[in-house]
Amino acid sequence: MSSQPNLVPVRFLNPFSGQEGWTDLPRADIETFAFDPQTLPLREKSADSPYLVLAPTLTDLYSYTGEPGYEHRETLASLSAAALAGGFTQAALLPLCDPVIDQPATLDLIQRRRQTLPEAPRFHFWGALTLGAAGEQVSEWDGLMETGIAGFSDGRPLKNPLLLRRALEYLGPRQKPIALVPTDLNLRGSGVARESADSLKLGLPGDPAASEAAALAQILELLRDYPAPVHLMRISTQRGVELIAQAKAEGLPVTASVAWMYLLKDTEDLESYNPHLRLAPPLGTPQDRQALINGVKAGIIDAIAVDHRAYSYEEKTLAFADAPPGAVGFELALPLLWQELATTGLLSALELWRALSVNPLTCLGLPQRVDRWLVFDPDQVWVANGQTLKTLGANTPYWGREIRGKVLGIGAA
Repeated sequence: MSSQPNLVPVRFLNPFSGQEGWTDLPRADIETFAFDPQTLPLREKSADSPYLVLAPTLTDLYSYTGEPGYEHRETLASLSAAALAGGFTQAALLPLCDPVIDQPATLDLIQRRRQTLPEAPRFHFWGALTLGAAGEQVSEWDGLMETGIAGFSDGRPLKNPLLLRRALEYLGPRQKPIALVPTDLNLRGSGVARESADSLKLGLPGDPAASEAAALAQILELLRDYPAPVHLMRISTQRGVELIAQAKAEGLPVTASVAWMYLLKDTEDLESYNPHLRLAPPLGTPQDRQALINGVKAGIIDAIAVDHRAYSYEEKTLAFADAPPGAVGFELALPLLWQELATTGLLSALELWRALSVNPLTCLGLPQRVDRWLVFDPDQVWVANGQTLKTLGANTPYWGREIRGKVLGIGAA
């Protein structure tokens, strides 16, 4: 701690420039952001705990909005409040609302509702690749591109490989990212837990790692003939990391991401049968989890996504296998990743921040520049519950638990 009581030790991180260091700031200046982060005098010597972190705000690659159609789960207002509380000032939203974002009119409706909010992140939108639950017809690709969408994604596995080939062939030259969930639905079958000794012991239907590997192999083979900027989302297995490493070594145009909880939880955590751990794809084995962390560290996995998906209490309070997959995460991702990965040295602070800020922009094809700055207290303790969380969803395995780390504020744009 600084010898001057009115000064607070601050750890400065800027993954956009690779800059890292320490400084001291008056507490009043921190509370009002009365300083220019770009011109702070930095020193190398680290401070004793406690300290604050000053760093760029974060960008999420994919999450869900409940509005329109599912406002009982989440509204644009509650989603915005949750994202900002977690330090996210940019977020790309998947098209699976009701109606689905498969035509310009739906996106226009959401944009107009967003403009009524007093404060909200800068939302980017994924346009749907296909129409309907069957996903056998293409959406209005040309019309959606004219709206300025971030790219195309169904947020779920594609069933038809011929349609995927058509999408790569048609959209590739237009250089809009195509985000794909690599899962072979036939191999997955009714699996709800990653096939392993743990799933067998718990009596949960297994989803083999081959369901991800087979789908990845198919996508990567198609990319050899139909190159297009593809983002591989929700990577969850060791084999998936290996295939992506090979693809990048061969120069295929792919980026990849993992949702944050796959870095913290694995099949050993399913012993509780907690329905809030029901995700799709399912949590991996401990070996998968370590491979994913190593993949982020090595840059094979470019980014960490939140994949925030709220459900009502009634929807999620079911037996594990019957619960819909997904969990909330905007307000939890940064503090939990910091405590379990950065403070333990599994990832450096800059590596973690890069995967949450710079690299998501790269995956979205957006300019790599600081949006805003945040102050994060890695030592502040709070309890995740209905009084502290801004999201309407309570579907998280961390509900009622003490969380260490909180975003204290975001500077003006």
